[in-house]
Amino acid sequence: MAVGQTELPVLHPVDGVRLGTACAGIKYPGRKDLVLIALDENVASAGVFTQNAFCAAPVLIAREHLSTASPQVLVINTGNANAGTGAQGLSDAQAVCQASAALSGCQADEVLPFSTGVIGEAYPLEAVLKGLPDAYAALSKDGWADAAHGILTTDTMPKGVSKKITIDDCEITITGIAKGSGMIRPDMATMLAFIATDASLSDGLLKKCLNNAVENSFNRITVDGDTSTNDACILMATGKSALPLIEEKSGAFQKLCDAVSDVAEYLAQAIIRDGEGATKLVTINVVEGSSEQECKDLAYTIAHSPLVKTALFASDPNWGRILAAVGRAGITDFDINAMSIFLDDVCIVSNGGRAPGYTEASGQAVMDKDEITISINLGRGLHNARVWTCDLSYDYVKINAEYRT
Repeated sequence: MAVGQTELPVLHPVDGVRLGTACAGIKYPGRKDLVLIALDENVASAGVFTQNAFCAAPVLIAREHLSTASPQVLVINTGNANAGTGAQGLSDAQAVCQASAALSGCQADEVLPFSTGVIGEAYPLEAVLKGLPDAYAALSKDGWADAAHGILTTDTMPKGVSKKITIDDCEITITGIAKGSGMIRPDMATMLAFIATDASLSDGLLKKCLNNAVENSFNRITVDGDTSTNDACILMATGKSALPLIEEKSGAFQKLCDAVSDVAEYLAQAIIRDGEGATKLVTINVVEGSSEQECKDLAYTIAHSPLVKTALFASDPNWGRILAAVGRAGITDFDINAMSIFLDDVCIVSNGGRAPGYTEASGQAVMDKDEITISINLGRGLHNARVWTCDLSYDYVKINAEYRT
């Protein structure tokens, strides 16, 4: 079960976006596993994709199509990643684009394909093609919740959120869904995210808004340090609200960017809350570093430490594991006497060793919580970074050991 699991909130429709979901039988019979997202004409779209060198066939094609045409349809399947499938995988992904275009009355290069699931297995083209008409027939502006379920793999809960803001007396809606649970360490997590707003932005500003949101959300989470072959995040702006085209130097642009970032951060945290076998949500804050990169590197060193993560699972205040991770993070000219480490507001390390006021009981009280913050103050600069991670449980090993069975 996810940490702090809650029901899927109300997902408000975004004018200009319709979603349809079908059970194509890709891996399991009767399971929602195929989603279509249909966009009205003149909807602006921007995307970021995995940096994995073995990126999946749909990633290659979606990148290409997004660079040359305005997307009209997004098609997402679960149960098969179509990664490591060579020329046949590319041909299959193109066939899905062509079939989706025929249903929607658009061109094949106006379709963006996305896949998630097992890597290296032949793509179930026949099942996907057979399921597309059902997904198309199900298209609805109220299809967000079904789509949130239809993109899941090992996830234990759907992930979605809606936010409404007011800009210049006009109501703006932002709605997003995501999937991800394991193989999470984005470089742009396995994660997919789709966010839409009815605001109006140019392609360039939309891309800038997306990059800013992703950098401070999906690029700040890790479950296991593994970057997927299929990661993608798409932001769509339909321009259907009453608000005129947003300009970059306006307060409206900053307000919209902040709201999109809030949506992305909520979805990113939901992925960590649902990390495979996770029992704790852990925030790692590194402050007063000499550079942002130094802070990020240190945060990820702690987040990726199996010893730290297993201590978190055991609710064991074994602060020596955190101390050792800090010490091996590669910080140059490191003055260990100038730094301090906290569990929530409990100081566990200062002046190069155990904090004078620290007690095992105070550390245990923090470690018993479901949500914990580890803070490291380097005392050597003005830069900060924050990363979200989870613990490493027995279930993580079981889930991934049995993934293909």
